[in-house]
Amino acid sequence: MPQVAWYFDQNRCTGCRACMVACKDWNNVALGPAKWRRVSSAEAGEPPLTHVFNLSISCNHCDEPSCMAACPVGNIIKREEDGIVLPLDKCISCKRCKAACPYDAPQFASMSPTELPTMEKCTFCVDRQQKGLRPACVVACPTRALDCGPEEEIVAKYGNVRQVEGGFADPALTKPNIIFKPRIYQTT
Repeated sequence: MPQVAWYFDQNRCTGCRACMVACKDWNNVALGPAKWRRVSSAEAGEPPLTHVFNLSISCNHCDEPSCMAACPVGNIIKREEDGIVLPLDKCISCKRCKAACPYDAPQFASMSPTELPTMEKCTFCVDRQQKGLRPACVVACPTRALDCGPEEEIVAKYGNVRQVEGGFADPALTKPNIIFKPRIYQTT
């Protein structure tokens, strides 16, 4: 099965959050706490050599999605044709998928105080890709810190670094499909 993958260049990301806005806008994600793509910032080093680095992540469409394994009703599938992990319409709002995901990809929001929120998450913009378009977050990034494509092509183009500073969970947990270019720090 071919597998899609993300690429994130931590050197290029300025933390502008254009990717978050584009994702929320394109996918009509309700106002409020649900964020299919998230950008975080952190600091490292000691003065005078301190560094700020950003991390932009969404669902990593893992090889071994813990969210899928945790769902008691089979609401989450991994497509054979491209490895994209998608929610179905069977969510019972137990939130086991959210608890199981080390990357906080499953999101829960509700527009109604009387309805239980159902799981929603990054779909790798399959609707855009079916039209030959790239995911909204990738297109919106003004510094080209994000890219995506078949995993083999992403690895051939950017290398195979699977870990980065900034709170990214151990990739051995679920085998996420994201490649990084970690922040390069100047030492003088």
